[in-house]
Amino acid sequence: MKKFFLVWMMFLGVNAFAQRDANMGIIPAPVSVKKFKGEFKLNSETIILTDSPNHRAVKYFSDYLRKSGMTNSVTDMSFLDEKHRKVKNVITLSVNHKGEIPLEGYELNVDDGKVTIVGRNAGLFYGVQTLIQLMQFNKNGFTIPCTSVKDHPRFGYRGMHLDVARHFFDVEYVKRYIDVMAYYKLNHFHWHLTDDQGWRIEIKKYPKLTEKGSKRAQTKIGSQSKGDPELYDNTPYEGFYTQEQIKEIVAYAEARFVTVVPEIEMPGHSMAAIAAYPELSCDPSKPYKVGEKWGEYKDVYCPTEETFTMLNNILTEVMDLFPGKYIHIGGDEVPKDAWKASVFCKQLISDRNLKDEEGIQSYFISRMEKYINSNRHSIIGWDEILEGGLAPNATVMSWRGETGGIKAAQMGHDVIMTPGSGGMYFDHVQAKNPQEPLAIGGNAPLSKTYAYNPIPAELAKDQQKYILGVQANLWTEYIATPAKADYMLLPRMLALAEVAWTPLANKNFDNFSTERLPHHLALLDARGYNYRVPVAIGASDTTLTGANFTFELQPSVEGAKVHYTIDGYAPRETDLHVTGPVKVTVPAKKEIEFKTIVITLSGKRSNVTTMKLVNK
Repeated sequence: MKKFFLVWMMFLGVNAFAQRDANMGIIPAPVSVKKFKGEFKLNSETIILTDSPNHRAVKYFSDYLRKSGMTNSVTDMSFLDEKHRKVKNVITLSVNHKGEIPLEGYELNVDDGKVTIVGRNAGLFYGVQTLIQLMQFNKNGFTIPCTSVKDHPRFGYRGMHLDVARHFFDVEYVKRYIDVMAYYKLNHFHWHLTDDQGWRIEIKKYPKLTEKGSKRAQTKIGSQSKGDPELYDNTPYEGFYTQEQIKEIVAYAEARFVTVVPEIEMPGHSMAAIAAYPELSCDPSKPYKVGEKWGEYKDVYCPTEETFTMLNNILTEVMDLFPGKYIHIGGDEVPKDAWKASVFCKQLISDRNLKDEEGIQSYFISRMEKYINSNRHSIIGWDEILEGGLAPNATVMSWRGETGGIKAAQMGHDVIMTPGSGGMYFDHVQAKNPQEPLAIGGNAPLSKTYAYNPIPAELAKDQQKYILGVQANLWTEYIATPAKADYMLLPRMLALAEVAWTPLANKNFDNFSTERLPHHLALLDARGYNYRVPVAIGASDTTLTGANFTFELQPSVEGAKVHYTIDGYAPRETDLHVTGPVKVTVPAKKEIEFKTIVITLSGKRSNVTTMKLVNK
């Protein structure tokens, strides 16, 4: 318990921070915020009133206070008369809203005597998250600035993806991942459970999927795309989730209003399954092994009745584990080589009057969709499922730019936008800088992610309704540890949250990155998350000409220090740190390198920036 209080002691300066920010430090920025003078004091005497004591948001908030060392009672207000409902020093959590509150919306009002949150189901939970962001610790409990917030999301689908097939992440990490999603009002966790390099979900009818398919003999070292030599670590790699663990994570997410969307890849990205059951391939006589390097594999599921029976059986178990609407079936990057070489596939094209192997792709996806629909679920697929014709009820996840999503929306299909070109691929680097860790390629700085608008200009107004929302993806070919996963995820997930939730008119990157983000990064730091430390506010890699310079720099994380050098060496914690304006004078005909680094209280470091100051 003492550790939790120490965490909050780090944020005694939050009140001043919130007062200078129009959004009061809230991420994602709300629809409407009004600030007032005064504050509400939350202490051990504060009563929690609610008309829904079993609501997930009420339980979440009660647990949060208990973990903070508070022992506030929760009272069912339906048993109270009007007089006792109007007592002071209360927090009221209600789903009994009057008037029109949008879906997932809430209203939060704070004065010096009471706090009231009214929300539509999940909206009550999101109102609680906003309240928690506003809470400031003091020795007697918390204070909450007086305010009025009216809020609801821009999009209904606000997603974050995690690939556990390339590298496996344990149950506790997945829960922590979901925690930070819920804190920033994201509501769909896309769980990529199978791929060429590993099958990570227990299927009781087919035990070899995990006995063999969850294990690879070794893993490629270095970058695939840069043509590094074929060097491997010679270390066996394995991991999978039991069905009991799956249920545990699904329930954990559900308690936080996060829907888990499982992905079972097909017909490509299937080497792990084929290695376990070669009869799924078009040539069962060949030897197969679980993938050890990245990229596409030419062997894919063969569209035989045996394959469909097995996949139906697998999906039956999957659908029993995941009560949400969607089952993601992949459909991306399907080489057609095996189908072209298959006598069976040639006959199938003829028998089914398919145009070519692209038609097999459409036939395959349509078969799977019919089965999934018959079990009261719907499919999502990557935009390649458009190839050969789109299955009737499919939702398209547009990742290769926006073209696929635009086409699907124009056809009247639901779409989730997740283009790498829009900064939605968090396995891309966050700066073109050799100080960044190895990544798959691409460049998605925080500003690019923040700037993305999921509604393409090409869509007519009546077609825009098919854009259900937006998602960012964390593929893990080059992400083997939780620390690196956090680093690639944060702070970009916070920018995604604002893309998904906040009205376009309320978005402001300068306000987000310089006024709100520093506090949230310090909070994540205190909670044990790793993250990429942005460079100092006001610093950059650039060349400036002149004799006299004055730099006003701010740390990108609350509580951090900006250290600097002018002697050509990289700055570190032993060097001077910024305490006010830094003045540098460059002699005539000389050049000085002004280098900066941000170092947080926990020792995390930003990249070093270099400003070349040239006096010609």
